[in-house]
Amino acid sequence: MPATTGAEEAAGQDTYDVVVLGAGPTGENVADRAHALGLSAVIVESELVGGECSYWACMPSKALLRPVTARAEARRVPGLRQTASAPLDTKAVLAHRDAFASHWKDDGQVRWLDSAGIDFVRGRARLDGPRRVVVATDGGGERALTARHAVAVCTGSRAVLPDLPGLAAARPWTSREATSAQSVPARLVVVGGGVVGVEMATAWQALGSRVTLLVRGGGLLPRMEPFAGELVAESLAAAGATVRTGASVSAVRREMPNGPATVVLDNGAEIVADEVLFATGRAPRTDDIGLETVGLEPGSWLETDDTCRVRDVAGGWLYAVGDVNHRALLTHQGKYQARIVGAAIAAQAQGGTGLDTGRWGAHAATADTAAVPQVVFTDPEAASVGLTAADAERAGHRTRVVDFDLGSVAGASLYADGYRGRARMIVDLDREILLGVTFVGPAVGELLHSATVAVAGEVPLARLWHAVPAYPTISEVWLRLLETYRG
Repeated sequence: MPATTGAEEAAGQDTYDVVVLGAGPTGENVADRAHALGLSAVIVESELVGGECSYWACMPSKALLRPVTARAEARRVPGLRQTASAPLDTKAVLAHRDAFASHWKDDGQVRWLDSAGIDFVRGRARLDGPRRVVVATDGGGERALTARHAVAVCTGSRAVLPDLPGLAAARPWTSREATSAQSVPARLVVVGGGVVGVEMATAWQALGSRVTLLVRGGGLLPRMEPFAGELVAESLAAAGATVRTGASVSAVRREMPNGPATVVLDNGAEIVADEVLFATGRAPRTDDIGLETVGLEPGSWLETDDTCRVRDVAGGWLYAVGDVNHRALLTHQGKYQARIVGAAIAAQAQGGTGLDTGRWGAHAATADTAAVPQVVFTDPEAASVGLTAADAERAGHRTRVVDFDLGSVAGASLYADGYRGRARMIVDLDREILLGVTFVGPAVGELLHSATVAVAGEVPLARLWHAVPAYPTISEVWLRLLETYRG
């Protein structure tokens, strides 16, 4: 129950130490950490508790992709190749996805909030001046919430559709439709070569769609090392997808509501498809949450310091956590920020004397800029942490790039016949530590945390030499990278 005074109850207000807007993984973790540290917390959500990740992103997309990658890997193992040659059981795969999305019901997540001692209000929340939130509840009423110490905006982001002739009427897919569709389109055009685009192209091609992937730039996965996008593009093409780079869409039309859609390119070419997925960017869900009442621009990304406190708001009571602060749009980074923020709010509530906001301090989200890990669950997987070679050069570091053929590691050749992959580490020559690591190949996602520890821990290469990888595992690539560096 919220802690309220008699005066507050008489005024019809609920007062908590922390009020959280948005019950996705980020908001849940802010409230949980603050509550675990002795503060009262309430969380407000207008959709499903669990947020985008649970129902339209991480969980359903990976549930769609896991059968795809498992079959691909089985096809590369002697004794399984023939068994794994059959088409995927589409009905079973979609049912598996539905189960991981909890059939788009949040009963279990609501029960978790209750068990954790976090109050929950279902409705649309808006800021109403400093430390005050007004909720239009689902029951048609209104509820005012007041925060003693902090309000945390954890409302996430949404897919952005470009302003193209005919697009709205054509009813395109966004990431939500791509992860929740109940049938397989015979022909699917995917616009965008980022993570959502390549993952959904991989999944639906394997499930039976004829996929055409259109990329405006010169390659896929532009924020990773170039070889990551190249290997993923080669694999998509080998699976039967058409990958077209340098392709810009100028219009989309769908003449009949249930008929095919036509995608028109800048060069006049046309592609007919049953569905069109646009995976071309994200925008913050901040347009209708009352930012104007605290002097901020509705619909804007919220700029924060490393404790995730919003800049330009007097009193330091407003936090922006997860996608809305545009620091690192990944679920695990939002949860990381949330743990930092919950602890920072608790420290501030105790007078702030225990705040540790230095680099890698307990109340600073340093990893957002120095050691962000990401896995793209395509076939092959692409996994990276920290800086790319281009990032490091732009930042002015004196570096050496060390590459190794991942397929030549004994563990990789045992893992799959014809294993293709590549590993790269970026060495800071002045400090002899790693600034970034990238792996591409089957199952490399499980290699990534070792790289994350090395980068976040700024482990000296001389000490990494003593971290002996077990033989024969794919992790032996670490030894080969260090040997290559030593020459």
